[in-house]
Amino acid sequence: QLMTSGSPKDLKEVGNRYFSQGNFPEAINQYSKAIVRSPNNAILYTNRALANLKLNNWQDCIDDCNSALIIETNMVKGYYFMGQALMEIQLYEEAISALKKAYTLSNEQRRFYGDDIASALRLAKRKRFELMEEKRIRQEIDLQSYLNNLITADTDKLVAQSQSEDEKTDVEERGKKRKEEVNQLFAAVDERRKKRDIPDYLCGKISFDIMADPVITPSGITYDRKHLESHLHRVGQFDPITREPLTEQSLIPNLALKEVIDNFAQENLWLDDFN
Repeated sequence: QLMTSGSPKDLKEVGNRYFSQGNFPEAINQYSKAIVRSPNNAILYTNRALANLKLNNWQDCIDDCNSALIIETNMVKGYYFMGQALMEIQLYEEAISALKKAYTLSNEQRRFYGDDIASALRLAKRKRFELMEEKRIRQEIDLQSYLNNLITADTDKLVAQSQSEDEKTDVEERGKKRKEEVNQLFAAVDERRKKRDIPDYLCGKISFDIMADPVITPSGITYDRKHLESHLHRVGQFDPITREPLTEQSLIPNLALKEVIDNFAQENLWLDDFN
């Protein structure tokens, strides 16, 4: 029988056990009791935030993360869980900001999260871009419809003013041709209407943007040189993902990937919009 009362530590452990069993509502209940007894314990808030995240309680998760960060301003999990919840409610700019902060802090504190935070950040940036794409596509379709409607209205007006059947036919043909020209113009840029995407393997694992100068580490992981060298100087001489010792001298240019990236950039001039 699990305890439902006791010290904050005991309640936290009980909450953890419920969490591990997948009983997230009861885990939240236990963490809440612990918080009443120890309201300045940031870990209790992030534990409850994660349980809320599992239950899709996005706002409750965000509130718990904010409470944790008031107590402990550099808490990686506070920013990480908040970023995930913000992404779910489509606040992508805020999500990206929180996840970038989590990633930076995890490196500064040398806490190993594998690719979890980086993966969430890439997903948030992708979702933000997809939202922008959907808006752009709707605007292009609306513009095409608007232009066609203008042509139709203008043609109808001229037809009504026509003095003969031949003139009426000529006006209708001109209107039809103008519509065809407009629709051909939009068809020519149809590829731009499609959802555009940047493959993950072209993006840096630190900047999360398309790489400019990809280099390979002895661990076999490719990074953008500028951001990796910044990490080595600012954070430490180790691989950001594997945590293996790493120096600038051991970096090898990834020439094959560089060629792929350059070709991709030449064929996709919209890349500036992604960042």
